[in-house]
Amino acid sequence: MNRKEATQKILEAKVAKGLTWNEIAKESENSETWVVTALLGQATMTSSEAEKMGKLLDLDEEVIQALTLIPHRGEVMQMPPTDPILYRLYEMLLVYGPTIKELIQEKIGEGIMSAIDFELDVQKKEDTKGDRVILTLDGKFLPYRKW
Repeated sequence: MNRKEATQKILEAKVAKGLTWNEIAKESENSETWVVTALLGQATMTSSEAEKMGKLLDLDEEVIQALTLIPHRGEVMQMPPTDPILYRLYEMLLVYGPTIKELIQEKIGEGIMSAIDFELDVQKKEDTKGDRVILTLDGKFLPYRKW
C-alpha cells in the first residue's frame, strides 16, 4: 500500500471514529502538527508510533506499515494549489516571501531556515471582529558555508 492510499484509509477512520486531530495526537508523544503531517503521508513514524495510531484508528496492518515508509515529500499537491486555504498560503509567500528573506538575512545572516529541523504550530485566536489564525514556523537557521 502506498502513502496516498494509506492517507485515505486514515482519513476515513478518523471520520468514522469521530476523532479530532488533537484527540489523535494525544495518543502520541509528538506534537499535533507532526502527527497530522505523518498521518497525511509527509513524515515517517517509527513502528511503535504507527502501531499506536493503528490501534487507536483500527487500521489494517498494511496501513500501519505504510506509516513507517519514507515518503516522497512535497508530492501531495499541485502547484500552485487550488484549495482555497492552500492557495492563500501560497499567495502569502508570493507577497511576503521577499520580505521574509530580507529580514532573515538582515537579522541572522546569509542562509536558510531549515524545514528539517523545524516545528509548526497552528492556533486559533478569538477576536470580536472575527477569529484569527496564528501560524508559527520555527526552523533552525542554516548559514551558507564557504569551502
